[in-house]
Order: sequence, then C-alpha cells, then structure tokens
Amino acid sequence: MKNGGTHRLQWPDIPVEVCSGIARALGSPVIDAAGQSGGYGPGLVARCVLANGRRVFIKAVSPLQNPDSVLMMRREAEVTQSLPDDAPAPALLHVLDDGFWVVLVFEDIEGALPTIPWDAQQLARVVEAMNHLSRLPTWSALPTVVERYGEMLSGWRILAAAGPAAVNEPWCRDHLEELAALEAQWEDAAAGDHLVHGDVRSDNVLFSNDGRVVFVDWSTSCIGAPWFDLVAMLPSIELEGGGAPESVLRLAESELDPQVLVPVVAAIAGYFVERGRLPDPPGLPTLRDFQRAQARVTVDWLRRLWPTAAH
Repeated sequence: MKNGGTHRLQWPDIPVEVCSGIARALGSPVIDAAGQSGGYGPGLVARCVLANGRRVFIKAVSPLQNPDSVLMMRREAEVTQSLPDDAPAPALLHVLDDGFWVVLVFEDIEGALPTIPWDAQQLARVVEAMNHLSRLPTWSALPTVVERYGEMLSGWRILAAAGPAAVNEPWCRDHLEELAALEAQWEDAAAGDHLVHGDVRSDNVLFSNDGRVVFVDWSTSCIGAPWFDLVAMLPSIELEGGGAPESVLRLAESELDPQVLVPVVAAIAGYFVERGRLPDPPGLPTLRDFQRAQARVTVDWLRRLWPTAAH
C-alpha cells in the first residue's frame, strides 16, 4: 500500500464491510491500492489491483471526513453516468452507497498528470480538450452555471456587507463597493448552453497513454458559457508556471469581450479572497492556502483589467 497524501484516507482506513461490498461488486477483492496525491478532498482516491489481475480506480468517502464531500461524490456519480460516450472522462463502473459510505469505481486509465511547471504543448492539448468538452450535448438535469455557483461567487458582496475592515489588501479595500457591483454582473456574462466541467485543474487532468486528455472529478458540472472552464482555470495555471492569463488566452486564440470577461474574473477573485479568510474546512487542511494563493494571482489579473472595467 502506498501513501498518496496524509490528508486523504488510505485503503486500510476503509471499513472491512465496505471493502467486502467492493469485492462483491467487482467479483474479486482488492489486493493492492496505491493512494494518489493531489487534490484537496479527504476521501480515498486509489489505483487498485484486484486478485484476478484487473485494475480499477476507486474513490470512497463518508461524512466522518467531510459531509460536503459525500454530497459531491453523489453528484459526481450522477453526472458521470449521464455523460455521452465520447466525453473525455473515465467510465464509471460501479456506485456503492449505503447511505453513509459512498464508493465510486472507475476504469483505471494508464497515463500521467500534467508536467508542472506546465509544458506549453500539454497546455495546448488541455485547451483543445476543453473546447471539445464545451461542444458536447447537455441534458436537462444539469444545473446552470448560475445555479451551481451563484451562492459561491458572491465574495465581494459578502465582504462589502461585512465592511472594509474585512478586507486586508489595500487595493481591494479601496475598491470594495465597485468590486461588489462588478461581481453582480457575472451571472449574465457567464450564461450559456454549453457543457462546463466546473473544476478543471492540473490534478483533474490525465494524459492517457493512448493519446487522450481525460478530465476527472465531474461533481461540479453545469451549463454555461463555452469559455467558463478556461477562465476559471487560468489562476491555477499561472500558479503552476503556465504563464499569465493573458498569454494563455492568446494560446487558446480566445479574445473575450471585456464586458463578459471582467465581471467573471472579479467574481472568481472575490470568491478566493472571501474564502481564503475562513478556517480550514473539516478534513481539507490544504484548501485555504491554495485559495489564498489563487486570490493573489486573480486579484493581480483583475487589477490589470481594471482600466477596461472602469470604462
């Protein structure tokens, strides 16, 4: 057994009765489980070998680790089961849910995570795959981007209601009311009828050995503007050495109207700033540090866009 990260469950942490249920579903018990690093959730994520030689990828979590993670796993199962056959996603083989433990069993994809710092060719492939994803058919059960993120992307308005003392960064504090008003425009800007993954980051991308780009963790999928995934990913790309958002947008040959881009960037910045001031959620000890880092690069990007926003 290999440890994939101290904040995550490992296979020996999974109750015997849950392991037995997995073995019954798969027709063979797990004899080796390599816990995977990356990500911020507390649950098990492991590449597993069965006694019959088959390989699968298993995710498991319970409310004891984090109640929201259980809800997200159930949403991931619903979305993944509804994806079209040509979606860039691993096949979901089994769902086990006893009302407490939720287990998802996926096909195991041989491949690798992106190289960090980002390699330009790999980044171009991910951008192309996101373009393909946005053209896939959607279905009625998916929420809109506003329904999915409307409550989350209200950080500046939350901070404005709390008062300027709630904001540490001087520029943000000086422009707090303007930022709150600008943020309120993001819902119209990001509306659309395209499939949105909702959480594309380097740790949710796989380059398969057969040449595919595969996206994992579909729990936040929704319907919105075709460029939403790319714009939401840009702060993490900069953090991981892939270049400033402006350069990646040029790579993607995406010239977005400032009237739609700036409110969405403002909303993303507000989310990271507001969430970054909060305590760590249960079982997610690395999340706030990552959000604070993303806040810094997103606010810097927003400041570069600010003359455009002001006009």
